[in-house]
Amino acid sequence: MRQDGHKVAVVGATGAVGNMMINVLEKRAFPVRELVLLASGRSQGRTLPFRGKDYEVRELTEKSFKGVEIGLFSAGGAISAKFAPIAGEAGCVVIDNTAHFRMDPDVPLVVPEVNPDAIAGYSKKNIIANPNCSTIQMVVALKPIHDEARIKRVVVSTYQSVSGTGKDAIEEMLNQSRELSNAVRWSKEDGMDALLRAIGPYKKVETKVYPHRIAFECIPHIDVFLENGYSKEEMKMSWETAKILDPNIKLTATTVRVPTILGHSEAVNVETEKKITAQRARELLSSFPGVKVLDDLSKNVYPLTALAAGEYDTLVGRIREDESVPNGLNLWIVSDNILKGAALNAVQIAEILARKYL
Repeated sequence: MRQDGHKVAVVGATGAVGNMMINVLEKRAFPVRELVLLASGRSQGRTLPFRGKDYEVRELTEKSFKGVEIGLFSAGGAISAKFAPIAGEAGCVVIDNTAHFRMDPDVPLVVPEVNPDAIAGYSKKNIIANPNCSTIQMVVALKPIHDEARIKRVVVSTYQSVSGTGKDAIEEMLNQSRELSNAVRWSKEDGMDALLRAIGPYKKVETKVYPHRIAFECIPHIDVFLENGYSKEEMKMSWETAKILDPNIKLTATTVRVPTILGHSEAVNVETEKKITAQRARELLSSFPGVKVLDDLSKNVYPLTALAAGEYDTLVGRIREDESVPNGLNLWIVSDNILKGAALNAVQIAEILARKYL
């Protein structure tokens, strides 16, 4: 690590994840010698705070990376596809938060608690990929179980907040919720028939971000659908788990968008080669870095998105043995998708990169 710190660029600095990256760099006292904030021309001239000083946002161009040593990218796949190789050729190591490079065999796909040694492969292209937010929180919880009992198969259903789609999705959900709440005039004395009549017309509400209304609804559709009937989000979890954790793990996923603002939740069923009790799983997870166990049913203690917001750790609870198979476990996993699912994971990669390789 350089004693005087590093010149760091944040690409997509004005977005939700970019903002959080800047925040995490400050909170974790990352050794920043010089900070460069980059975004589209629309954001040029805006200022963002960092360590008590306002930094001006510059327009991203092909000449933006002179002298930059680490680039945190979160501006969309098309931007990364174009500018990450340019940055890499200029000597900047890119940590990319998009899906564009994740399955490139010459690009490490890293969750620091799970496969930190993979970072060493960054030099092939000067690019490191940040995994999908849903994959990150899941593999952090699966890693100690896999090390102990070898995971054979995973069945996961996700409940992903609208913040995973962006600010427009949050606004759409809030607007729809207000409209529906204002439109429905009903009390329990009116009966269910009256309620159904009241909400019926709202089924045709105008939508812009999602194909259906998200307020008070669950949509089993994240990213595009593929020929095999899975969504791309579902296949990402399978592909990325194989690359990060173990290619021998069989995984099937159903990913669902739900009307929560922040935090992704997952119901995960794990089948292992050898028996592992729920108590042993709690012990392993409790001592694993990046995991916090919340699992006291007598007091209604289990992970919630409200508890995960702003939390660096991935929360795990409802740990129980699967009674339908000899070697099975069920887990409920919740994490802040903007923090650990994106910004924090990227900065953690940068910390190891700076400490061991630069």
